[in-house]
Amino acid sequence: MTVTLVTLLKRREGMSKPDFIAYYESKHRLIGEKVLGGYATRYTRRHLHPMDGTDADHDFDVVLEIDFPDQATCDACFAAMADPEVMREIVEDEERLFDRSRMRTYTVEERVSMLPNVG
Repeated sequence: MTVTLVTLLKRREGMSKPDFIAYYESKHRLIGEKVLGGYATRYTRRHLHPMDGTDADHDFDVVLEIDFPDQATCDACFAAMADPEVMREIVEDEERLFDRSRMRTYTVEERVSMLPNVG
């Protein structure tokens, strides 16, 4: 059964949203792809943009979603990421990008409603 993790991430103080997205997608994403490769089946970043268009200080700037085919593969990925060299690379880059004190990771229990067709 698929295991989905959701992580809520906040950009570090003083970083603009465009700079945050540009760095994440051009640099940090590549670290994620490297460490998740061979384990995860999906690595999605959902950058949040307030509907009112303001760039106020919100709780989170991006929702990260990662799917694993099963719990054993998820556990194996996190065991591999615990290697000190891998963890050092991840943490050093996270400190350039995120307010690490505000990171929150959850497992997802999904419920889907089937809605009638529009129109």
